[in-house]
Amino acid sequence: MIRHIVAFAMASDDAAERAAHAAEGAARLNALVGVVPSLRAMTAGGNVLALGQNWDLALVADFDDEDGLNAYLVHPAHEAAAAYIGSVRGDRVAVDIVI
Repeated sequence: MIRHIVAFAMASDDAAERAAHAAEGAARLNALVGVVPSLRAMTAGGNVLALGQNWDLALVADFDDEDGLNAYLVHPAHEAAAAYIGSVRGDRVAVDIVI
């Protein structure tokens, strides 16, 4: 299995706006479960501790294999969620590991 781990720093300088953007992004990502066939599990959420130090939003998603991850990346529902996040994020970091 492949575990896809991504963290986002929101672009806004306002803490409340960053939190709202992170919450909306998490809701859109979590809504992909059961919609994207290759997505086996996902947890996404906004940061709740060390505000101002930690990044604002993270997701952990599991796929059977690289093909499943690639299918998720181009799925229209994922592309819509990614477009929203892309419109409010500053930085992004990701890592994919075998589990």
